Amino acid sequence: MGLWSFAKSVGAKVFGGSEAQAAPAEALKKEAEKHGLDVSGVDVKVEGDKVVLSGKALSTEEAEKIILAVGNTTGVASVENNLAVNKETPASKTYEVKKGDTLWKIAEANYGKGKGAKYNVIFDANKPMLSDPDKIYPGQVLRIPPLEANA
Repeated sequence: MGLWSFAKSVGAKVFGGSEAQAAPAEALKKEAEKHGLDVSGVDVKVEGDKVVLSGKALSTEEAEKIILAVGNTTGVASVENNLAVNKETPASKTYEVKKGDTLWKIAEANYGKGKGAKYNVIFDANKPMLSDPDKIYPGQVLRIPPLEANA
C-alpha cells in the first residue's frame, strides 16, 4: 500500500498517454499484460497523471511489478497502490535510475561494496519489464528486493 513516484516524462509510450496525462486505464492494463502480469483482479483508475490500483494481486512481488509496469510509462507521475495480495512476501525498495548507472553499480549501492555481481537479483526482480541488464534508462524505477530473500 502507498504512493509510488515516477518520472512522468520518461518510460514506455502507451497509446493515449502524453507527458501531461497518463494513458487510459485499459491501455495501462494492456501494458501490464504485455509483460505477462495477471491484472484480471486489478482495477485501474486514471486521475490525470496519477494512477490508482485496487483489487487483488497474486503476491507482493506481482503487485510491485504491476505498479512498475504502469508507473514506468510516459505521463504517469504517481501510482497509488491499494492492492491486496494473496501471498505476502518481503517488500522491495525502489530505486530511480540516474545517468551513468548500471545494474552492477546499483547492486553495490544497495547491497554493499563487493556485491555488484548480485546485479542479477535486481535484473530478475524486474523481469519481464527489463529484457537485458544493459537496457536501463535515467528516470526508470526499479524494484530492489531484499538480498537475504535471494541469497
